[in-house]
Amino acid sequence: MTRITVFLVLCLSIFTQNALASVLAIDYGSDWIKASLMSPGVPFDVLLDRSSKRKIQSTVGWKREDRLFGSDAFNVAGRFPTDSFSSLKYLQAASYDSQSVSFYKSISQAELAETSRGTVALKRPDGTEWSVEELIAMQLAYIRDLAESAAQEKVVDVILTVPPYYTVQERDAVVDAIEIAGMKTLALIHDGTAVAVNYAMTRTFSEKPEYHVIYDAGASSIRATIVGFSSEGKKSSPTTLTVKGVGYDRSTGGTELDRRLREILVNDFVKKHKKDIRQDKRGMAKLWKEAGRVKAILSANAEAMSSVESVAFDIDYRSKVTRKEFENACKDLKIRFAKPIFDALSHAGLSLDNVTSVILAGGASRTPMIQAAVKAAVGESKIALNVNADEAAVLGAALHGASLSRQFKTKDIRVTDITPYDIQVSYNSETKSNAAQPRVINTVVFPSGSKHGNKKTLTFKRKDDFVLRLAYKSAPVPGYPTDILEVSISGIQDAYEQLIESGATDPVVKATVVLSESGFANFQDVVAFGEIKDDSLTGKLKSLLNNVGSTESESEKETEVRLSPSSTVASEGAGETSGDGKEKKEKEKEKPKDTIPLKIETKWSSIPPMTGAEKRTARDRLRTIDLAEAATRRKEEARNALEAYLYRVRDLLEEEGDTPFRKCSTEEERKALGKKLEDTFDWLHEDGDHASTADYVKHRTDLEKFERPVVYRYNEIKEFPHALNNSQMWNWQTRMFITEAKMNLSVEAQGGEVARYTQEEVDSLEKTLKEHETWLNEVVEKQKGVMYYEDPAVEAGELRERAKVLESALQRMVRKKVTRRKTTSSSSSSREGTKTGTKVESEPTNTKHDEL
Repeated sequence: MTRITVFLVLCLSIFTQNALASVLAIDYGSDWIKASLMSPGVPFDVLLDRSSKRKIQSTVGWKREDRLFGSDAFNVAGRFPTDSFSSLKYLQAASYDSQSVSFYKSISQAELAETSRGTVALKRPDGTEWSVEELIAMQLAYIRDLAESAAQEKVVDVILTVPPYYTVQERDAVVDAIEIAGMKTLALIHDGTAVAVNYAMTRTFSEKPEYHVIYDAGASSIRATIVGFSSEGKKSSPTTLTVKGVGYDRSTGGTELDRRLREILVNDFVKKHKKDIRQDKRGMAKLWKEAGRVKAILSANAEAMSSVESVAFDIDYRSKVTRKEFENACKDLKIRFAKPIFDALSHAGLSLDNVTSVILAGGASRTPMIQAAVKAAVGESKIALNVNADEAAVLGAALHGASLSRQFKTKDIRVTDITPYDIQVSYNSETKSNAAQPRVINTVVFPSGSKHGNKKTLTFKRKDDFVLRLAYKSAPVPGYPTDILEVSISGIQDAYEQLIESGATDPVVKATVVLSESGFANFQDVVAFGEIKDDSLTGKLKSLLNNVGSTESESEKETEVRLSPSSTVASEGAGETSGDGKEKKEKEKEKPKDTIPLKIETKWSSIPPMTGAEKRTARDRLRTIDLAEAATRRKEEARNALEAYLYRVRDLLEEEGDTPFRKCSTEEERKALGKKLEDTFDWLHEDGDHASTADYVKHRTDLEKFERPVVYRYNEIKEFPHALNNSQMWNWQTRMFITEAKMNLSVEAQGGEVARYTQEEVDSLEKTLKEHETWLNEVVEKQKGVMYYEDPAVEAGELRERAKVLESALQRMVRKKVTRRKTTSSSSSSREGTKTGTKVESEPTNTKHDEL
């Protein structure tokens, strides 16, 4: 899809001038970040960084005290390997002893530490530790700053892509990073779904679903998403985009290929030079960068030369790597490249015959061995290269984000996504005696393939307080925890008593579990519910219908666990959100309540999200470093400005001949300025490195005092002719006006039409004109005797102010409104003369302005 096409289909029409809002879309990858800004008045496209690049490396680092982002941060790893942090996506919500951390240690030279939450922090050589969320927040804040520069307004709302296999803990880590960066999460969208939105934006579909596979081969993993596209066929009907199945491999991707290619280079170096480069962090960081470069070359060539100067031990490394050698090192991965496609088909209950095409996306999809494996698995005829592999996800995310905002109107695409995991609720059964051992009851509330935006209500016949646990049925990743959270429910007996007093029978506990549109699972409402009988005719009919439609069944004798007949129904007893005004609210107050909220206490069972206090502390840390960097930038700008000013003044003093600066200055002034210039240069060389911003500003200001009189004279010499011409122009305009006004008075005196202006008004204007002419002649004569290096006799500003007085007096006369009356002796010729005179009043003024 071309950028021009997207711009045409996107209509930024629904927004107000007083409340503009921008949506920032970010495709955060392990290697690269792509961003797109949806903002009124800003062309829809990929956001460029400060180097005008369309994608930014997912790296943050330091060069001593200077914080760097993107390629600058990545390139500094060769000199400061423990100060450059890349591929942080692997560490999101990863426990310190997980396999993800072990893999990260094999590709990065960064020093890791464990946080109080059991997650990972990265340690700089100076001992400073930054959590993964903080480092990713720094990158997101950098993207936000780019967006705000483009939009010229504050950007708050962000939609970010995540892999479909992300757990609740990983999604929490993403949201925490967004909040630390000072933004608000509009939504999380699966990257494959975002590509599908981009694909659907310029295409039409029929009522019969059309299935495509979005094959997304990225740096950290390979994902396959089965998407069904359909529409009612009408021009204005919405496009329905339904995810039917997902498959993935979390350990196969571009980064694993880089790791294996680096191993080829490492083994070759050890073989040639008999030194273990693995013990040299700088050398390993240099070879990691070289592996990425060589891999890109091998994607288009059969062989590539590797060359790294002073890679380690003062050795310049050179070697040739062939594509065959590289593919042999990865041959065990070939069967895994296409497996996510078949896993997704199995998850969707479809076969390849049902699929129209396999759409390739992601940077690693360009790797020949990956393309060959996919073509061999699905057939070359099904391969589609009709989306931008790098940018389709971020553009699709931006379009979806715009559809969620009220500020924009886009093509109506209805998106339905799914979860790849079984999510269950667990609790202990009630025991009849203290000696009995309670049984753990597990109920799958959201089977794999459940739609996002879904919710289910569980009903419990419990009299005592109890605990509900939300968890994955099996480990999403080997070594990752299955538990999500647990909720302790209390106050049940008191709530039951209140319900019984209100006339309720057989009260129960109802808990609503929600799977949000962004893939979060949580408890929404936990209430005590009791049905209160309504003896009215309407109440009896309602009760009869409810009994007929009920299909709930008890799961055990001690505790009933009933799922609502519809998986999308809300908690029973939840109050209506719409009302008909005060009368309805008052009637609801009078009615006995059939639900009472229960007290709940949430506890995170495994890796908890960051608390509000932790996020505030993280934001303060980032704000501190931002302020320090801003102060450093201001200091550098002040020093650069001072140095530039010093060299400019030196050039003025060294110029020979009859230059404007020499004309407008005396010998004494030039000597004084030269002395001050020399003193400032000496100070800058001796103390400039340790000076403050205020010191730089003060020295420049002090030097400007010596130059300012010369600049003042030069500017006055330039401005005087224009100001004088302006004054003379208004003299001429006024004189012409007075002449015409006197002619009109003469016509009136001869019995003609009444003049527009009185004799007193004309005399007053003429007096003002003469005063101005007299003053102007005097100052012009004085100015003639002033030398270039002397201050002017009159300033150009004063000339303009004096002329403004005359102009105002003239304009008051011109704009005067007078009711005309005709005399009995007037003739057509005199009237014609009067009209001519009136016309002359304004025309000379406009004509003279045009001439000047």
